[in-house]
Amino acid sequence: MSEAGHKFLAKLGKKRLRPGGKRATDWLIAEGGFSKEKRILEVACNRGTTAIELAQRFGCKITAVDMDAQALEVAEKSAETAGVGHLISFERANAMKLPYEDASFDIVINEAMLTMQADQAKKKCVMEYLRVLKPEGLLLTHDVLLKEAKESVRQELSQAIHVNVGPLTQDGWEQVMIESGYCDVKVLTGEMTLMKLSGMIYDEGWLGTLKICVNACKKENRKQFLTMYKMFDKNKKNLGFIAMASHKSQIVR
Repeated sequence: MSEAGHKFLAKLGKKRLRPGGKRATDWLIAEGGFSKEKRILEVACNRGTTAIELAQRFGCKITAVDMDAQALEVAEKSAETAGVGHLISFERANAMKLPYEDASFDIVINEAMLTMQADQAKKKCVMEYLRVLKPEGLLLTHDVLLKEAKESVRQELSQAIHVNVGPLTQDGWEQVMIESGYCDVKVLTGEMTLMKLSGMIYDEGWLGTLKICVNACKKENRKQFLTMYKMFDKNKKNLGFIAMASHKSQIVR
C-alpha cells in the first residue's frame, strides 16, 4: 500500500521535505530576524528539521507542534541528539485550534502544510496563527505554487503523493494572507526542488542523496518513487514553491 508522499520520502532518508527545500527555508529564516529573545511556534514541524536548526543557530526557545505522534517522537530524539532538546517543546496540537493564548508568539513558521488544506481551511489556519501572534508578529510560510490555475495539475499531484492537496497561484496565496488579516506580505518564488537531483544534493548532500537513491531502488519502494518522480518531472513547468513573510498589524482589532 502506498504511503503519503512526505512520509514515503522521509522513510527513504530525506530530511528536507519542503517544496523549495533548503533555499526557501533559509530565506524564511533570514526574513524572520530570529534571536534568543523571541518566542517561536512551528506548526506542522514533522521530524523537527527546521526547529532543530533554529535552536542550534539562535538559541531560541521553540514550541513545535504536529498531529503525527510518530514524527514527534522522531523529532524529540533528533533534538536530544543535536543537543537542543532543552530548547524545543514538541507537542501534539491541531493547527486550526491551537492550545495557546492570544498574542503568545513573535514568529509562527509553517512549511508545506497549508497546501494540504481546502481553501477555507487554509484561512482558518492562518487566522489561528494570527490570533497567537503578538502585534507586529510574523508568519513565515512555505508551500507548493501553481504557475497557472490548472485543476489537472492539482489532481495529478494529489494522486502521486496520496494526499488531497490544494496548491494555489501566487495571487491566490497572497489573497489568503490579506483576506485573513495580514499586511506587508513579502514573497519568494522558485522551482520545485523536492525530487530534482540537483535539489536533493543541495538539500541533503552527496551522501544523503546516495542513501535516498539506494533506498528508492529497493523493490518495495521503486514503484512509488518512480510514480512521484515522473509526475514532478512532467509538471516541472507548472509547479514551484512560494515562501511568504506576512506581518500582523501592530494595531489589534
